[in-house]
Amino acid sequence: MENRINQMEIAKVSSKGQLVIPKSFRKKFDIKQGNMFALASINKTLVLKKIENPIEDRDIKTIKLVEEAWDDIEKGRYKKLSKLDFLKELEEW
Repeated sequence: MENRINQMEIAKVSSKGQLVIPKSFRKKFDIKQGNMFALASINKTLVLKKIENPIEDRDIKTIKLVEEAWDDIEKGRYKKLSKLDFLKELEEW
């Protein structure tokens, strides 16, 4: 499946780090005041995902752990394990 840009607009970040989502995107994705978003980075791309239900603290911790794991992988800070050693470590975890 090919990735295509369906719509693109320019937005400017304020001195407070706030980003105004253009009206056309707010309408298209039904974005209203108080909506929550999860943010992730893929290489040098920022990805926003609207969260329909309130996210819990444990979910935020999990997201941070996954982000740290990807950072470790990208920087070569990981170890290779055999399948058995991996499963053994997973059981201990």
